[in-house]
Amino acid sequence: MAGKKYIEALKKFETQRLYKLDEAVDAVKKCLYVKFDETVDLAVRLGVDPKHSDQSVRGSVLLPHGTGKKVKILVFAKGEKEKEARDAGADYVGAEDFIEKITKGWMDFDRVVSTPDLMGMVGKLGRILGPRGLMPNPKVGTVTFDLARAVKDIKQGKVEYKVDKAGIVHVPVGKGSFDTKQLLENATTIIESIVKAKPAASKGRYLVSITMSSTMGPGVKIDPIVTANMIG
Repeated sequence: MAGKKYIEALKKFETQRLYKLDEAVDAVKKCLYVKFDETVDLAVRLGVDPKHSDQSVRGSVLLPHGTGKKVKILVFAKGEKEKEARDAGADYVGAEDFIEKITKGWMDFDRVVSTPDLMGMVGKLGRILGPRGLMPNPKVGTVTFDLARAVKDIKQGKVEYKVDKAGIVHVPVGKGSFDTKQLLENATTIIESIVKAKPAASKGRYLVSITMSSTMGPGVKIDPIVTANMIG
């Protein structure tokens, strides 16, 4: 059963209307009703078949206004690179010790970065990190020797995205406390990145549907055709 406040939120916008991106941001902000600072998310359904590797969509993008969330970063590194990661602000840095901790169930981190030389070791955690979207990947800049930049980018609001089995990409846009301009610019940046990541094998309409919502609020539908034209 939907709560009274959720039902009240539904009355603040037209649930079947396809909104322009800026209008959707305003509608989502009007629907905020809980005391904590909700995360605002985008759900973008793509015209791809994720079962085929040549139609997989994955990428990362630095949000102009960050995510509004404090991110805990784990870096797999040794020697001088370990110091580089610590100096850059990584929350945890190590190698075998953290492999063991994670194997035993420790998961007190949000993002994982690794130097390329340790990926053979980190690869053993694939079954644990993979399903959670935490496995370091060179395509999104989390397998690199430039740890200072990788950590800095994540701290400043770099987000990763990957299409799921249903053909949908879920990405955080920011927080409900962000102003309309900040959320709009973050959302536009994300959609531009997803459009650029369109695989050559994807035929027909690429942006099938777009929905924006807060953690507890209802989803506001965004016109994918108007948005695609806006991104250009």
